[in-house]
Amino acid sequence: MALNIADLFEHAADAFGDRLAVACGDLRVTYRELDQRTSRLAHHLASIGVGPADHVGLYARNSIEAVETLIAAYKLRARAVNINYRYVESELRYMVTDADLVALVYDRQFAPLVSAVLPDAGKLRGAVVIDDGSVPGGEAPGVRYDAALAGQSAARDFGPRSGDDVYLLYTGGTTGYPKGVLWRQEDVWRTLGGGIDFLTGEPLADEWVQSQKGAAGALVKLCTAPLIHGNAQWAALMGLFAGETIVLVPKFDPQVIWTAVQQYKVNVLVIIGDAMARPLIEEYGAGSYDASSLLALSSSAALFSPAVREACLAALPNVVITDAIGSSETGFTGISFVSAGAKSSGGPRVTPGPSTIVIDDHGRRVGPGEMGRIARGGHVPLGYYKDPVKTAAMFVEVDGERYVVPGDFARVEPDGTITLLGRGNVCVNTGGEKVFPEEVEGAIKEHPDVFDTLVIGIPDERLGQSVAAIVQPREGVSLDLADLEAVVRQHIAGYKVPRTVWLTDHIGRTPSGKADYTWARRFADAKTGTAAAAEAAPVQAGG
Repeated sequence: MALNIADLFEHAADAFGDRLAVACGDLRVTYRELDQRTSRLAHHLASIGVGPADHVGLYARNSIEAVETLIAAYKLRARAVNINYRYVESELRYMVTDADLVALVYDRQFAPLVSAVLPDAGKLRGAVVIDDGSVPGGEAPGVRYDAALAGQSAARDFGPRSGDDVYLLYTGGTTGYPKGVLWRQEDVWRTLGGGIDFLTGEPLADEWVQSQKGAAGALVKLCTAPLIHGNAQWAALMGLFAGETIVLVPKFDPQVIWTAVQQYKVNVLVIIGDAMARPLIEEYGAGSYDASSLLALSSSAALFSPAVREACLAALPNVVITDAIGSSETGFTGISFVSAGAKSSGGPRVTPGPSTIVIDDHGRRVGPGEMGRIARGGHVPLGYYKDPVKTAAMFVEVDGERYVVPGDFARVEPDGTITLLGRGNVCVNTGGEKVFPEEVEGAIKEHPDVFDTLVIGIPDERLGQSVAAIVQPREGVSLDLADLEAVVRQHIAGYKVPRTVWLTDHIGRTPSGKADYTWARRFADAKTGTAAAAEAAPVQAGG
């Protein structure tokens, strides 16, 4: 069996040639057209020297061309490299060199940055420029996308592929520079691509099951996140394996998204946590959109707080809402079906996947009521790209089996479910107590005048660290900090309540909506390093 991303897509293209595959803005392609265009792009990339195990950078917003770039790379047994389109010159230079790019596909609007880093891109053999509708300004290095496809063959003459071919996903870099996570394609398919039943762990029998099931009819799925994020990549790829129609938006815009839901009769809306859910639900309530086709709202990869969860349930009472947890290093680790009025236990509470456990610092499984780190066995990644030290630290052996441990902390509940507490590298150690920012952020969002927030630790002479919150009030609202403290104290213990609160009109997040704690630290450093005492609004925290 060739349990390979390109093969799985081609099976669906053969089965559903005339079915709509991808829609983005006013552009659409059928499965047959998508297959032919990806083969043409693959032949162009091969003509400039791209081959197996080479790295092809994707530096673009969502588009049909972005989807085609992913599939074209896999057809060549190469690896697509996701590059954040918000990166500035130094960050782009890091990605081009760290990922050893041999080719780059990018939106024309980013041409000035691409030109600036080219002198340091010694391995780059060529670039392809996507016409993104931006006004041409100066030189855009590379070949125009349409010209790259013109004259190339649509034949599938790439040779056999393997489940051992490698998939590469760079982490979001929410706490520093991103790292590349390497997976065998069969393993990542089994983990994220539908190659296994997420609840039972039962693997699909072969590479044909998904396309065969799609023959009876398929869903329409809208991926709100950018394809530079694993959430959107795998929601789209898994859908394409099964003959679904994938709807994309060039950028996150609640009005555009609900209009697309109505236009394409979307069945599944895939989001990433509060940062997407809250503006979407508020726009839905303010508008007059027809979402009667919607069957499911699927959130993963970021916090889904109780306040936003309840708002989603109230706005979409007939829609199944799920909250899944996981990471670039583990893939799927657990899922919950969200229900109204569910008691909060400090974070997303999920049924763990069949290979998910929680371990202590000595690599032993923890029991009910105990806290530890999430670990996942079974199909696990190969490690980090070019980083053997971090790769070695990424794995542990439990009862003779190899597990990947990305650093997410969780608590085991009496009924066997687990509550995700947060990432260990952003945990605040205040007076010897661990405080996970995600739990505090959820409590702050219970206040009706709060739109968004990030929580971090700042230096404290007595406690080591103290909890600080950056809070974005709703537009036009004057937030009462004493009232905010009172609300927060209703949901978390006193030692977790922020001692310092800064107000801002903007919270820094990644393009996928995930928390950008690097931004939050810079914000806090600017405050504490200058006129912090005058500008910060202190909040007393009791025991």
